[in-house]
Amino acid sequence: MPGISLSRPTKLAFSLLCAIAVGGCEEIVYVERPPFNPPPDLASGFLGYFNAETKQTTCGNCHADFQASWMETAHAAAWATLDAEPSKQASCNGCHTVSERGNTLSTAAGYNAVAHDAYHDVQCENCHGPGLQHIEGVGQGQLIRPLAKISMLEDANCGECHSGIHQPFAEEWAQSAHAGFITSPASRSPCNTCHDGRATLVAWGVDHNYVERDQPNNYQPVACAVCHNPHGSPSSKQLRFAINSPDPALNLCMKCHLRRDEPEDARPTPHGPQGGVLLGQAGYRPAVYFAYDSALIFGTHATDRNPKLCAGCHVGRFTVTDAATGNFAFQSTGHLFRPIPCLDAQGKPTGDDSCAYTATARSWRTCTTSGCHGSAAAAANVFNGARDRLESLAAVIWVDTDNDESVEATDQGYLAILKATRAAEWGTNLMVTPAEGGEFNVKLCGPERYENGDGSNGAHNIFLCQALLQASINQLKAVYGLPAPPAEVQELLDRLRGGANAGAVAGAVQVSYNRW
Repeated sequence: MPGISLSRPTKLAFSLLCAIAVGGCEEIVYVERPPFNPPPDLASGFLGYFNAETKQTTCGNCHADFQASWMETAHAAAWATLDAEPSKQASCNGCHTVSERGNTLSTAAGYNAVAHDAYHDVQCENCHGPGLQHIEGVGQGQLIRPLAKISMLEDANCGECHSGIHQPFAEEWAQSAHAGFITSPASRSPCNTCHDGRATLVAWGVDHNYVERDQPNNYQPVACAVCHNPHGSPSSKQLRFAINSPDPALNLCMKCHLRRDEPEDARPTPHGPQGGVLLGQAGYRPAVYFAYDSALIFGTHATDRNPKLCAGCHVGRFTVTDAATGNFAFQSTGHLFRPIPCLDAQGKPTGDDSCAYTATARSWRTCTTSGCHGSAAAAANVFNGARDRLESLAAVIWVDTDNDESVEATDQGYLAILKATRAAEWGTNLMVTPAEGGEFNVKLCGPERYENGDGSNGAHNIFLCQALLQASINQLKAVYGLPAPPAEVQELLDRLRGGANAGAVAGAVQVSYNRW
């Protein structure tokens, strides 16, 4: 538990002036007042505000550090947002006050039981539960610690309020990859800092206690409290780190989405390399063969046109209206974390990612609202052209014919030839060979090649990926004496070498690689 510091409201609650008729003197006697008021809803034990006018929480009388940071959050002004629209109070006040929501209580409590201003706003007890027993037990040898939960897999959590058609954070998150977690981090210790929410918090220096922290095998996904600090943060939206920093050590998303973005000895596979690709730092770059325009590679989606970097595309909010009436239908929060999500028949984003990359099947609003792409059709055309170019280049290096994500002699492309004729090029542990470097680049940038690759089909940095694949093709061909690519691909390579990295390559090159 954090250290306790006393705030001013608890030091002297009231004074009693007694006139003593001795020599005409007066004696002031100070009597210490308990640092809490009788709960308006005594049955629930919710304390709420000690002073509603100053927004001094009862919990904050001792935990002054949390009181100060909480005061800067939107939760501290939750009631005021309802005051601005009184018609909403009847249906909304349960989430804008201290109540049973977010707790394990099954019956109405707090403001929903007793409409008292002590329960205005979203306070400590919304997450930690009733505080009466805790504060009564101080110094009594029976201290009860009302710990909060970080889990989004049970009831009592953020999702009890942050859900529904107006702010479906919980529903969208549940369909995202962040809702998954690995089940055996003990045997995969390098992985758990990103795949188990508890280990992530430890890695980020968060030492506060919570229900699941010391429960063996109670692995947690990357839930709300992993990315957002419930106690407040200097970053926007209470995020634990900034989303607009190009420094991977300070960028929230890149804390995990920038793991292995260049090959290591005997590990010619990427893992969570998205940040490195976006920033133009990733990939195997063979000397002589790797040439690029730095203004392009370091200036695609990581520019001032996209100040939020990863979140600028992956957390895009938009409103869905009813096509017939034009009335509000759904507010997407962007917590699917898909930059161009598939849409259902009503235009609502879904967790499915198997739909076609067309202007109507997906939402392209993060591309168009930025001003970078004039329309959904234009954005889809650029995306598909880039993806097809990468596929043409990647297929020269490797076609995974059995879709097992492993390079084998029975596959197609340069790497399959080398697996059959020069298998010793892998696993030397002395250096990254051209074969291993080629595998890294094709798994990094090749569309739908490798689960832990970049996965953006070139959208994160098409110019970098084109340059990496081009370099690997040229190096593999020269070093190992491999056959020339098909004429159509060679034409594409020539155009890229002649300046097509500036975006001049148009259309797609469709080639059959069965001859390899």
